[in-house]
Amino acid sequence: MELHNAIEKAKANDQLAFNFLLENFWNDVFGFMIKRTKNENDAEDITIEAFFKAFDKIHSFDSKYKFKTWLITIAKNTHLDKVKRQKNNLTNRTSEADENRVYWIPDDAPTAEDKLIKEQNLAALLSDIKKLKPHHQEIIQLRFFQERSYQEISQMTNTPINNVKVKLLRAKKLLADIIRRTP
Repeated sequence: MELHNAIEKAKANDQLAFNFLLENFWNDVFGFMIKRTKNENDAEDITIEAFFKAFDKIHSFDSKYKFKTWLITIAKNTHLDKVKRQKNNLTNRTSEADENRVYWIPDDAPTAEDKLIKEQNLAALLSDIKKLKPHHQEIIQLRFFQERSYQEISQMTNTPINNVKVKLLRAKKLLADIIRRTP
């Protein structure tokens, strides 16, 4: 598949085109993020998020620019957002006196009521998961309930590992939307 053709098909929501773009540009974006973060897990998370954002906004891509540059810019901005969030978390820390008060907090082992609430929350979550399409339900089930690795999911579903990552990211976003809409 030619790049320009793949981009146009992706704009029309063609899954094979998304797969083509992911497979052809994953290493470029991931390699760029490894150099920036010097941490494989962070680089992978940012790369997945960047592809998700790019695919979500593929219709806004202007073909007078290079697609690789567009993707890397999205990844760079995603990384900068993450760094800003971490910096804000550090500046919002409590004082030393507040931190010393932590030692006076009583034991908060779960009570019977806490356990009941947790069970009800799990039941609600399972109900929300059932509102997803079957392939999204499956990937959520494999990753979070069976605690399968990306590699295992890839083998079990006969799907490239990069696609598993993007599908999982998409399934989580859809589930979050369902949870937000549930009263």
